[in-house]
Amino acid sequence: MSRDPLARPEKLVRRVYAYASYRLGDGADAEDATQQAFERALRYRTSYDPRKGEPVAWMLGIARRCCDEILQTRPVIANEGIDVADAGDLEPRTVRRLDLAQALLKLDDRARELIALRYGADLTARQIAELYDERTNTIEVALHRALARLRAEMDGVTPGEDAVRVRRPPPVLGS
Repeated sequence: MSRDPLARPEKLVRRVYAYASYRLGDGADAEDATQQAFERALRYRTSYDPRKGEPVAWMLGIARRCCDEILQTRPVIANEGIDVADAGDLEPRTVRRLDLAQALLKLDDRARELIALRYGADLTARQIAELYDERTNTIEVALHRALARLRAEMDGVTPGEDAVRVRRPPPVLGS
């Protein structure tokens, strides 16, 4: 017996939009992706199988394809339109957000996607695993590695470098 995956759409709309805006930026593209995802979900709601996962995972799978399609139609821009600001002009939090956006662009597609699902759509590793049809442990390890690469980008450290060695203060000369 199939339950209706769209029975509680308010919660799903927020999560789908959060995911889309994490991948595409706030605004028209995220709204378009959210709308397209729900149009497809309505059209194919009978294909939902609750044994394969929760409705949110099913919806985000649809939203992921909609976001991918929008990204394929965008013109390729080197920095994806993210402004680089002078640290003295903005609050530290805003500078940090811009730095984060730049660091995310340096990650591979899978790492960005996993981070978007985990933090944009607020899915658990188990839910992401259901979406990808993989083991939860596999997703947890991939998320851990993606976050490590993101932290390294944010700290200006080459991934794989010894963080202790990189952060060690320079030797005192003349002693």
